[in-house]
Amino acid sequence: MRKYTIAVVQLNLNDIPENNLKKCVSWVKQAAKQGAEVICLPELYSSHYFCQSEDTDNFAYAEPLYSTSFVAFSKLAKELGTVIIVPFFEKRMAGIYHNSAYIIDTDGSEAGLYRKMHIPDDPHFYEKFYFTPGDLGFKTIHTKKGNVGTLICWDQWYPEAARLTALKGAEVLFYPTAIGWHPQEKEQYGPNQYGAWMNVMKGHAVANGVYVAAANRIGLEKYLPNTAGIEFWGASFIAGPQGEILAQASHNQEEIIMADVDLDLQENVRQNWPFFRDRRIDAFGDITKRAID
Repeated sequence: MRKYTIAVVQLNLNDIPENNLKKCVSWVKQAAKQGAEVICLPELYSSHYFCQSEDTDNFAYAEPLYSTSFVAFSKLAKELGTVIIVPFFEKRMAGIYHNSAYIIDTDGSEAGLYRKMHIPDDPHFYEKFYFTPGDLGFKTIHTKKGNVGTLICWDQWYPEAARLTALKGAEVLFYPTAIGWHPQEKEQYGPNQYGAWMNVMKGHAVANGVYVAAANRIGLEKYLPNTAGIEFWGASFIAGPQGEILAQASHNQEEIIMADVDLDLQENVRQNWPFFRDRRIDAFGDITKRAID
């Protein structure tokens, strides 16, 4: 059978990049030791979630392409013989920054680069201040372990992003993520917010016959005065091509979750639920309009 093992790593992260790098290297090594062949870290792994405020000092967390993160994880991927998805804050040039992810192949080479396409602007998720929207489009990356698509956090709400990535051959969609509750809203809105997050990605798995893997962070990140911070809800998960949950993490513990990507099963699901076959591509032109009047 055609299979490979994927893992997502769920972590509590802080504001010291050197510490986060050491921590993530250690957890990736653990995942590889447990048999993972493709390993995904959470969004913006190297720092706390600084987008809670608009502060130009936070641009100091950005790094140019192929610098600290790439050097460290390229070496690690080659050492372990694994594919590693490394989400990072990219400094493209002065004034242009991206929320990006390297896909590093088993030989340490760059298999691909993804830049987050959808950029949110919500209370304490002020990402438009920091990130230029991605300009590389939706991509499937061909690695020595399998064909993977990487989308990032806010991208996970868009069925178009999942569909286009899957149509390019992705067997699994990875969603490195930083999402959580505003503590003051958690009791009233928390269950529905978390449920919607799970449901939309499970829907992408079903509609496209793909595996979906979301890697979230955990913990209360409160670093601003007079605010309650964000309680990242963890619950990282891997779903199969019928939306079935294959592995799921807790809301508050650092952990590794793993599952097999079974390509024979995926093919069987697509043969029996032929959503790609029955798409009315002749009738979808209006999808590119902002609104249909």
